Amino acid sequence: MTIDTPPNVEPGKDAGFRGRRYAPAILAAAAAALLIVLTYLGSRGFRDFDPALIGYAVASIFAVAAIVYRYTVWIVRPPTWRYFKAGWVNFFSARNFRRYTAFIPAAWWRDIFGQTFLLGRSFERWLMHMCISWGVILSCLITFPLTFGWFRFTLVGLDHYQMWFFGFPLFRFAIQGFVGFCIFHGLDFTALLLMIGLGIALKRRLEDVGLRTTQRFGFDLVPLVLLFAIAITGLALTASATWWQGRYYWFISLTHQVLVVAWLLSLPFGKFFHIFQRPASIGVTLYQKVNQGLEDGETSAAQARDLQPAHCKRCQRELPSAQFIEDLKLTLGELGQRYQLGSPDVLLQDFCPTCKRILRAQSYYTAAGRKLI
Repeated sequence: MTIDTPPNVEPGKDAGFRGRRYAPAILAAAAAALLIVLTYLGSRGFRDFDPALIGYAVASIFAVAAIVYRYTVWIVRPPTWRYFKAGWVNFFSARNFRRYTAFIPAAWWRDIFGQTFLLGRSFERWLMHMCISWGVILSCLITFPLTFGWFRFTLVGLDHYQMWFFGFPLFRFAIQGFVGFCIFHGLDFTALLLMIGLGIALKRRLEDVGLRTTQRFGFDLVPLVLLFAIAITGLALTASATWWQGRYYWFISLTHQVLVVAWLLSLPFGKFFHIFQRPASIGVTLYQKVNQGLEDGETSAAQARDLQPAHCKRCQRELPSAQFIEDLKLTLGELGQRYQLGSPDVLLQDFCPTCKRILRAQSYYTAAGRKLI
């Protein structure tokens, strides 16, 4: 048996893929424009925008555009796009609603909020990820609204502040009260949380032999060092304002801003981009979940056939569902990689990994004969 590989079709020639070619640039520009408009509206025509934060704002706009661009590029790739569409189709399917109603909240807790999928590896790794992820997320939820002028505070009397959001009053709180203390020191709390997680991460990367041999300085260590420096300088700003009578405040604030800008600009291209990719895994999990097992009366005969496990055409070993195999064939076809085995209806994806190796060896032997040995 020989493996016939027809001339590859140039990637991107698929009509659907051509239609998505310019989507990343368009969506990135739209995201940047939308953020600028929201900044204008939220700061009441830039009246509440602090010019001292212009560096943070510009870096944030660039980071948002770059994140949207890279995320869209990742989404429109044929494999990702197929699962992305399948996840949304299954999500809006009335037939599947009963099956995933309880699954979605559990998946969000397991994969995003609680990250309990890491507990199976180790408690230390779970604690590290929880501290870093929530330290970053909560810091961003505080920093960005302040940077864009969405939140502002005005003095009421001598001992109260009024909090505003998009020009609308929210509530008043005492400057010396518990609420005021928590609001003013929110970034300090997130910095301490972040430092706990970063300390564990740096310890693991210095002591774990397996991590030391595979880690890359620019990709694995620099983002952690940048975050650690951001947390330290952020706490130093509070120390300068509270205990040092404002000494070194200008130098610390400038250093802190440079570090934050550097981290924001590296965010779309570095290790922490997976923060934005992780929620998409829920769609893939949903796609796999609703295609596992069947309940009486839920599917038509054609759908039932697609959801049944496929079998290797050589040894009859069970493969993933027929729908999964067909999706894989279509994806490879879009990439110009159709591996036909003699007949157009028989592809390499119809065989299990063991049989693939056997067929490949037989093909090599047929082509080379005794020269192979």
